[in-house]
Amino acid sequence: MNKLYVGNLSPSVTVEDLKQLFGERKLPVADQVLLKSGYAFVDFPDQNSAIKAIETLSGKVELHGKVIEVDYSVPKKLRSRKIQIRNIPPHLQWEVLDGLLAQYGTVENVEQVNTDTETAVVNVTYATKEEAKVAIEKLTGHQFDDYSFKVSYIVDMDAAPPDHAPRTRRGGRSSRDQGASQPGPSGDFGAPRPRQHDFPLRMLVPTQFVGAIIGKEGLTIKNVTKQTQSKVDIHRKENAGAAEKPITIHSTPEGCSSACRMILDIMQKEANETKTTEDIPLKILAHNSLVGRLIGKEGRNLKKIEEETGTKITISSLQDLTIYNPERTITVKGSLEACCKAEAEIMKKLREAYENDIAAINQQANLIPGLNLNALGIFSSGLPVLPPAAGPRGAVPPVAPAGYNPFLVCLSLHFQSHSSHLSGLYGVPPASAITHQHSQQAQEQEVVYLFIPTQAVGALIGKKGQHIKQLAHFAGASIKIAPAENPDVTERMVIITGTPEAQFKAQGRIFGKLKEENFFTAKEEVKLETHIKVPSTAAGRVIGKGGKTVNELQNLTSAEVIVPRDQTPDENDEVFVKISGHFFASQTAQRKIREIIQQVKQQEQKHQQGAAVSPHHSK
Repeated sequence: MNKLYVGNLSPSVTVEDLKQLFGERKLPVADQVLLKSGYAFVDFPDQNSAIKAIETLSGKVELHGKVIEVDYSVPKKLRSRKIQIRNIPPHLQWEVLDGLLAQYGTVENVEQVNTDTETAVVNVTYATKEEAKVAIEKLTGHQFDDYSFKVSYIVDMDAAPPDHAPRTRRGGRSSRDQGASQPGPSGDFGAPRPRQHDFPLRMLVPTQFVGAIIGKEGLTIKNVTKQTQSKVDIHRKENAGAAEKPITIHSTPEGCSSACRMILDIMQKEANETKTTEDIPLKILAHNSLVGRLIGKEGRNLKKIEEETGTKITISSLQDLTIYNPERTITVKGSLEACCKAEAEIMKKLREAYENDIAAINQQANLIPGLNLNALGIFSSGLPVLPPAAGPRGAVPPVAPAGYNPFLVCLSLHFQSHSSHLSGLYGVPPASAITHQHSQQAQEQEVVYLFIPTQAVGALIGKKGQHIKQLAHFAGASIKIAPAENPDVTERMVIITGTPEAQFKAQGRIFGKLKEENFFTAKEEVKLETHIKVPSTAAGRVIGKGGKTVNELQNLTSAEVIVPRDQTPDENDEVFVKISGHFFASQTAQRKIREIIQQVKQQEQKHQQGAAVSPHHSK
């Protein structure tokens, strides 16, 4: 991953010339330089420095009278599904980039790479090598706000022959799991691993105290890690000139709390010695999708923590979220002892929220056989599907917990398929995983009526209809907003037509868009009402005897499901079922109701076939 090709070299160029060039450009001295006639191969110590070398040198530097070219050195047999896109505008919304990537194929994974460059860099994995090839051809030089995308192949170890592709042994992990700085792909972070979920503590500390935390020759931080049995990463090189730096602490909950206490104590002592009068607050970084549950209904959870610990807690605005900052800052003010107590309670709530989401992931995968959510970028803001487990703020973690995918976006729940071998949402898994019936259903067009706040219509449509067009293109669905019945309506109906996959994408985007645009507060979870039509003959089956089926459905999905009584069937002999709930609940309820409809249709077909055959048998 970190081996570069340096081309268009003059025959007179020497290894010393190249190393001198790297030094002048403040690039790390390459570990190895293999000089050939007219070109060279250079090994850099990490991905960040390799990217910096490409951006700094390629097409910009003249050496012995020739402008050199620099790119990744990727053997042909390892040029497959993985590409890297550089020079992405830092203000670019994930939604736009996500939609652009999806135009060229099924995106299995997108990882943001932490770099020292002002622009963003992502590694993209497509479902097939053909899709990756098309994406490179189409995206190279793509212009966006005066930024020109730069695209390269990166090493895809999955494409290597068996002897080149290390596999995970029981109780261990392959080199591809070791992190972005290792040779080979920079991470299939969605792949499940048989270990406990690592939910680290992420802190922000004033840059002025980083030196004291590290200590002379690193002795202070070594002492912290030894005493607390923690792994502490201080991301001091990130965001040069920033007033604060992130720290990631990996350990047990108790170990994280102990390390946090020691770091706060170190900062307070340094502040006293330098006569800094202001108290140093504790700042915890947390992904937005977990913060709502930390706050609690009407802010009750947060108020309780404040009252029990004697602290004042504030949370940064949603407006501060950017492509480089997918986390919100929880600021805790109080005495050192009070801040430490609050940290334990805050992290407890965040861990609970994360563990609940992991359970939801497993439930979703079981309820919809063959579902590969890893292939989707389904929501609209620039937030990852789960909080970065490690690494600098907004960067891809070197080792991420199972279920982490830093690109997929979700503002209320997180999704991740554990069936990473499936190439699409309704791909072709093993026969035991999905029936023929499901694969047939996946192609059927479904119509869903989704109700959104009237004031959100403009945001959904976008300037000159751009957003709704992009959404429809990405999801592969028809999306129309029905006219208002009168000027005073509080909700508008969005009519979505498409396959189950298209429905999932389109509805997920809309839920996320409403959260991103603040139509729901930070304390609220996005809950919308959805209507689907069912044959009048199936309505009774949805309700069940004495309401048993609909009650079980509500308990299973956490959605409110209502089949209004005394409905008059429409011209197609169909009636409405109303579903209310957050995205995950609504999707699960929709799928289960569709299953009931399919069962009723199959029974009716069998009955009709039996009626048609019976006269023949009676002869």
